[in-house]
Amino acid sequence: MKQLLKYKYLVFLIASLVLINLLASQYHQRFDLTQDNRYTLSPAAKEIIGKVEAPLIIDVFMKGSFPPEFRRLQNETRQFLEEVVSYNPNIRFNFIDPLAEGDDANAIAEEFYSLGMTPARLSVMENGKASEMLIFPWALANFNDETIKIPLLKNTLGATDEERVNNSVQQLEYSFADAISRLVRERKKKIAVMRGNGELPDANLADFIQSIQQYYFVAPFTLDSTSANPQKTLNDLREFDLIIEAKPTQPYSEEEKFLLDQYLMQGGKALWLLENVAMETDSLFNVSGSAFAIPRDLNLGDMFFSYGIRINPVLVNDIYSAPLILATGRGNETQFTPYPWFYSPLTTSPNSHPIINNLEAVKFDWANPIDILKSNLSKTVLLTSSPRSKLEGTPREISLAMLDSKPDVSSYTAGEQPLAVLLEGNFKSAYKNRIKPFEIEKPLDSSATTQMIVISDGDVIKNQLKQGEPLELGFERYSGTTYGNKEFLLNAVNYLLDDSGLIDIRAKEVNIAFLNTEKAVSEREKWQLINLGIPVLVLLMAAFGFNYFRKKRYQKN
Repeated sequence: MKQLLKYKYLVFLIASLVLINLLASQYHQRFDLTQDNRYTLSPAAKEIIGKVEAPLIIDVFMKGSFPPEFRRLQNETRQFLEEVVSYNPNIRFNFIDPLAEGDDANAIAEEFYSLGMTPARLSVMENGKASEMLIFPWALANFNDETIKIPLLKNTLGATDEERVNNSVQQLEYSFADAISRLVRERKKKIAVMRGNGELPDANLADFIQSIQQYYFVAPFTLDSTSANPQKTLNDLREFDLIIEAKPTQPYSEEEKFLLDQYLMQGGKALWLLENVAMETDSLFNVSGSAFAIPRDLNLGDMFFSYGIRINPVLVNDIYSAPLILATGRGNETQFTPYPWFYSPLTTSPNSHPIINNLEAVKFDWANPIDILKSNLSKTVLLTSSPRSKLEGTPREISLAMLDSKPDVSSYTAGEQPLAVLLEGNFKSAYKNRIKPFEIEKPLDSSATTQMIVISDGDVIKNQLKQGEPLELGFERYSGTTYGNKEFLLNAVNYLLDDSGLIDIRAKEVNIAFLNTEKAVSEREKWQLINLGIPVLVLLMAAFGFNYFRKKRYQKN
């Protein structure tokens, strides 16, 4: 009877295990016990990922052995993608080691360079010896016949490896959600790139235009027909959800200003990149090595004053700045040398707004400070110069001879100067209680809730050229440095036109705890003793307890 009962329990146990496994294969639940919900997809990410209705394959080139910091990035990437796959099985991923076949690492690196995926070179200390290691922190998302590159390692000027990895983990969800969104989402909204007022040439806008074309419809728009047919011009402009004014150099007429004002009053949004000082770095490369910076009047002052800001016709001189690269020598002996150049501020972010959260330094050239005036609008300063700044009035002669003299640090007392401002709310028309330049249907004195971003430097959006071909926006060809200009402007446009929640994903905070190496070395023996001694002590206590209760039991019997 006991034997039969024993077999029944065994059969019941096996049947239970089989049933549990069957249920687990059909239904499963993941629990995220991290304080920052690191492994929980945000609602916006779930919405994007849920739109994938056909196989989408993600190839991650981070398989292999890495230093501890980058092993964390490898593991975090894998765990995130596992969460993505559990939410939508149509998405699959593979980890690939580009060097697994033993091919020449430099040849593989050249292939990645040609595809626009820059490898990372790491300095590794092993057994007291320094060596260099090549890794490929990239992924490719493949959907139907389209492929999108996904950078996994976020570079930040002056950051340690731990800080770089922390910043990269922060952006994992955003990077993958952004790529998937571009693959599966239909473009709906329209952007007008304004022409006709001396804006930057197409070649200098090419990289940014190509970038935003992955999200939105983009087309040029001119105000030339404003005088002849203002109502039609306004109606045509209203077809666009956003206008971009990229470094205009010619003044606006009252008719053009009124049309832009009414576009804003009717709910339009704008990204302005303006300079109220006429000065170009190229103008310094002449026989005298100098040029004059003079005020530039675009006839926009009264319009922006009514909105609550003012761009001053002075220059920001900032100790924390990007270098000026000068060439010396000829032919094959040409050398490119960086010199301190305080008219190219590298901006900082005074807050954690989603547009500038976890953003690399943005490079400005000949920037002007923005005054914040009282108005009913909400104003958020997105970027500023560093605290070690000073202001220089114009007209002013600028000379390359400045490179040979040290700055008077004691004169840099102007503090942080606003260089990019977000305005939100109900705008008051600049033509309220004023005579209108022309008549239109139902002119408005105030707007519905809308948004505008004003940046006091047009060169922020300007990409460099190499043999007439555009380089990536923010990339400095001679130093090899990539600044945060492109990411900042993409975030700005996505924020103004966000219909996929990407900005909400970007604002997600993830806190990564790293090992304190100094403390680990100093307390090494203590923790070795604890890790080795406690398990042995527990085993001895268990053995002693087992023997004690065993003897006690048999003594009773």
